[in-house]
Amino acid sequence: MTELSGPEVAVAQAVIRDLWGQQQVPQHNLLRALAHAGNTLVGAFADERCVGVALGFLGWHGGIHLHSHMTAVVPGRQSVGVGFALKLWQRALCLDRGVREIRWTYDPLISRNAYFNLVKLGAEVIAFEPDFYGDMDDAVNAGDHSDRFEVSWRLDSEGVQLAASGARAPQRPEGQLVEIPLDYDALRRADPAAARDIRLRTRGIFTRWMSEGMTPRWAQGGGYLFRATDRDLAAPRP
Repeated sequence: MTELSGPEVAVAQAVIRDLWGQQQVPQHNLLRALAHAGNTLVGAFADERCVGVALGFLGWHGGIHLHSHMTAVVPGRQSVGVGFALKLWQRALCLDRGVREIRWTYDPLISRNAYFNLVKLGAEVIAFEPDFYGDMDDAVNAGDHSDRFEVSWRLDSEGVQLAASGARAPQRPEGQLVEIPLDYDALRRADPAAARDIRLRTRGIFTRWMSEGMTPRWAQGGGYLFRATDRDLAAPRP
């Protein structure tokens, strides 16, 4: 694991290209400038080959935080701990620099990412952003809406410290269940119309329930459990 800078940013471009295609590859000079300014551009290496990268930059909205824009792991190296190691390295760099929060967005219909973000890392959903990026033409998202959950990873919270150690915070099973496909990627390749119907249906549910002050947690059997925030549950009733 290492921070990338100078000519090394080309290896980050290669990883991003392998995963999403050329359309999503940031310009070389932009990556160099971000790294030079002290933002996090981290590479994970195995057998002298870069197999994963994480790119983040400083954000101010709602308090100082790192916005983790991209975390990419090459095909064939996914689900073996590379992404987890990248996020822990980002966390260590931020804590060392006095930054206590990382935020990022993810597609709420990709169940493996939901589990990774909400359970394995212990992040919390703070917003739903319909069509966040607009139309996308990369190898993964082309032809689909870019709805996203925004999550907050509070780096020194008890839950995140547990997750970073490999443990899990206790899960409360109550809430309103929203089921999502086990493999939405496969569904939108095989049946785009069915995938679009699920996208629009869940968009309505996510928008309504989050506007009512409910937040989602990952359900043990898959899908989301929406319930009132812990603060709302603890508040006295009139």
